[in-house]
Amino acid sequence: MEQKWWKEAVVYQIYPRSFKDSNGDGIGDLPGIIQKLDYLKNLGVNVVWLCPVYKSPNDDNGYDISNYQDIMDDFGNMKDMENLLTETRGRDIKLIMDLVVNHTSDEHSWFIESRSSLDNPYRDFYIWRKGKNGLPPNNWGSVFGGPAWEYDEKTEEYYLHLFSKKQPDLNWKNPQVREEIYNMMKWWLDKGIDGFRMDTVNMFSKVPDLPDGKTIKGYKYGDGSPYFLNGPRIHEYLQEMNKKVLSKYDIMTVGETPGTPPQIAAKYVNRDRYELNMVFNFELMEIDHDPINKWRSKEWKLTELKKIFTKWYEGLKEKGWNTLYMNNHDQPRMVSRFGNNKKYRIESAKMLATLLHTLPGTPYIYQGEEIGMTNVAFDNIEDYRDIETLNFYREMAKRGLPKEKIMGAIHRISRDNARTPMQWGNNPNAGFTTSTPWIKINPNYRDINVVHDLKDSNSIFYYYQKIIRLRKENLIMIYGDCQLILKDDEHVYSYLRTLNKDRLLIILNFFSRQTIFNLPANIDYQEKELLISNYDVEEKEDIKSIYLRPYEARVYRLY
Repeated sequence: MEQKWWKEAVVYQIYPRSFKDSNGDGIGDLPGIIQKLDYLKNLGVNVVWLCPVYKSPNDDNGYDISNYQDIMDDFGNMKDMENLLTETRGRDIKLIMDLVVNHTSDEHSWFIESRSSLDNPYRDFYIWRKGKNGLPPNNWGSVFGGPAWEYDEKTEEYYLHLFSKKQPDLNWKNPQVREEIYNMMKWWLDKGIDGFRMDTVNMFSKVPDLPDGKTIKGYKYGDGSPYFLNGPRIHEYLQEMNKKVLSKYDIMTVGETPGTPPQIAAKYVNRDRYELNMVFNFELMEIDHDPINKWRSKEWKLTELKKIFTKWYEGLKEKGWNTLYMNNHDQPRMVSRFGNNKKYRIESAKMLATLLHTLPGTPYIYQGEEIGMTNVAFDNIEDYRDIETLNFYREMAKRGLPKEKIMGAIHRISRDNARTPMQWGNNPNAGFTTSTPWIKINPNYRDINVVHDLKDSNSIFYYYQKIIRLRKENLIMIYGDCQLILKDDEHVYSYLRTLNKDRLLIILNFFSRQTIFNLPANIDYQEKELLISNYDVEEKEDIKSIYLRPYEARVYRLY
């Protein structure tokens, strides 16, 4: 296996608006991040992924960019950004930025020009079409609800927006668009950033004639995803990007690729194809809900979860590399979703951390995960800020769905679960700000916060610190082969990592029910060494049959 720094990295994702407010306006900012870099260094992470900080009118919390080479006023200015780069570098922490180039803001100068007239030089920077019989060009729905087309009265045409109507899609078929993007990327890389997380990277290429999507009973709009996910020219575009930009720097690239199975993902990350280093797979993120409608929940089994991780490992292991994550700024908190955020919050948070840091791939920690932050359940829709959540509430209320049912779905899966401010202390506003925060703090901050965790040697924070250190000290945890054992067990997730003669055995009880782990007869050993566990363990205990406590996690070296 080819060794690379980005394979050995542990990435920490920062959602700037909710991380740390330095100037008392209720909004996190770049100087606030700088104040907390020693905390991140102490945790042991060595890469920070910064969600968008570019100039933006903030329709979708910064994912609607009006100027790629300037900083959002809420977050500071370019000098603050340069200071952040200097300060991260001084702590041996690399910094990657979000690259959001499937779309811009409708307030970007390119779009202002584009919509000004049919013959403007920038007209072809976006995807414009005439309507059909007084209707939009096709029946596609937007990811955020409603149609994917917006009518422009001045030029009497529609523009495509797969997300908000304030996020018009760029026309990647236009070589001028691509050159502008590449120049902007080089500008940032020359400033010293260490790579990009590429937003909706598999949406850049659309099927040319933009056909109608399949309609599903009960849904107003057609599903356009077969025509805009993993489109006909996407690999050509990424290979061009790699040749003109990415290959000229020693950087890390990770693409967001919804709706992409491993066999297609392998094309993006195959090192012989010169595209990206890694992609985020969404299969695990869809395990507990309807594939068409994320707001409709469904039960999941541990065997399904194992199958997903195994399939992605097997699918990419020869030539590519995996990402390991269970939450981010678009997903609910992992301890609430896959663990137990009540009685066994601490144990289950540690168990999930063990999983993500001992599987093959690069682990991504989302801010607050390392102290076991949980989902939030605001009583009123007025306390929510996420555009997708607000659109869902309006649509369901219009259909007459009872409020408690709508709010139940929001409490479970809303993106705002991940966006409540970082819980630094039990002082007012959790030490995030000295004024009213842009979104309310989770009320449990008095019990769940950084100050509390740093005082408790058995805290989730120190468990993360230890497992990150173990990963750095044991190449087997990064490059070792992975063999799933007890494949059909619905309670225990266990696997063997092997590198030359080195072997690690990982044992995880995934639920609150106590259970028995029986070591398969074909795994023999003379001696064993316990590397980490989330409960006290008797060193002499025989591991051939183990009584596992709720959410128990153990990692052994076998000799």
